[in-house]
Amino acid sequence: MDTNTKTYKEEQAGYFKVLIGLLLLTTVTFIQPYYFLDNATFAVQMLIGTVKAWLILMYYMHLKGEKLIITFLYFSMFIVLVFFVIVIGVDVTNFQFEDASYISSPITDVHDHTPVTQH
Repeated sequence: MDTNTKTYKEEQAGYFKVLIGLLLLTTVTFIQPYYFLDNATFAVQMLIGTVKAWLILMYYMHLKGEKLIITFLYFSMFIVLVFFVIVIGVDVTNFQFEDASYISSPITDVHDHTPVTQH
């Protein structure tokens, strides 16, 4: 008994739809910082990247019908997200070297450590 009910043309059309979607999302990735949500660029770019990765995993890597692998994938992504939240939360609240940071400390003279005025 043949369980494959899709024809080659129907399957090919599905892949082309996913390809067009990936190309549109790539276009949105490039134009987003200039036209909309420019104050949340990082979050929007990560969301777009996640959607593109999901499309590639589900359709081009043929994971669409695999229930066990998809469950494991979602669980793994959840664990990574939990660790990111913990690490970022601890890092932001306990930044110890603010005075020694080259980014946040004022520019000083190398020899006598006095602040340098910029012209």
